Amino acid sequence: MEAQPSYLDLNRALWNARTGPHLASDFYAVEAFKAGRSSLNGLELDLLGSVAGLRVLHLQCHFGQDSLSLARLGAQVTGVDLSDEAIAAARRLSAELGVPAEFICCDVYDLPAHLPDAQFDLVFTSYGVLGWLPDLTRWAALVQRYLRPGGRLVLVEFHPVVWMFDNDFTHVQYSYFNAGPIEETEVGTYADTGAAISNPSITWNHGLGEVLGSLLGQGLRIEQFQEYDYSPYNCFAHAVANPDGSYHIGPLGAKAPLVYAVVARRP
Repeated sequence: MEAQPSYLDLNRALWNARTGPHLASDFYAVEAFKAGRSSLNGLELDLLGSVAGLRVLHLQCHFGQDSLSLARLGAQVTGVDLSDEAIAAARRLSAELGVPAEFICCDVYDLPAHLPDAQFDLVFTSYGVLGWLPDLTRWAALVQRYLRPGGRLVLVEFHPVVWMFDNDFTHVQYSYFNAGPIEETEVGTYADTGAAISNPSITWNHGLGEVLGSLLGQGLRIEQFQEYDYSPYNCFAHAVANPDGSYHIGPLGAKAPLVYAVVARRP
């Protein structure tokens, strides 16, 4: 019997397939980024504060736009991602722009094999990251491991309420709680719904109790927790633009949280 591909194999193939369309998409606006536009939103910039001179570990960095935006602000950045195509693109972008950053291609859980001894002032991760990880206890342990004493985690993530719905937001399809893997096949990608790609994926839903509990369980102190009724990105079905350039999901209006943020510190 032929062995079934692991969730890592499936998800790496998905993100490898997405990288090319993402680089070419209006969503990521790579040419504007090359011309100097930051990929970071005001929401996370406010939480981050000044990063000049800080050592920053950026987990699940995709092709490195946010990593390089942080480096442009004076940070010393190490970006990590599962996709070899994305990491190759990040390295090319770094070299083309002359903005130095280190990029490591590996599963987040395998990072200690690639980065055994480093510590950072800041761990940053954002938007559509935690759902690719089956075990948040292991994730939080990595965050704790890589933060120096006094260092901070800044997490900005889509709200778990969003992932309860089907992709068209017509009904609740999935449990709020982590009830095991969710297997789906998506045609296209959020950054280019017409892209000629179709890949299976395996993800997990993580409620806020699981997220915060995992961090508290590692002895991290929660300094800020906020929920937001908008998304800075037009990446969901039936997105409706708000006057300030953010988006809400039409069927949900302003009645549901779309994003949350956590700032936690290692004592």
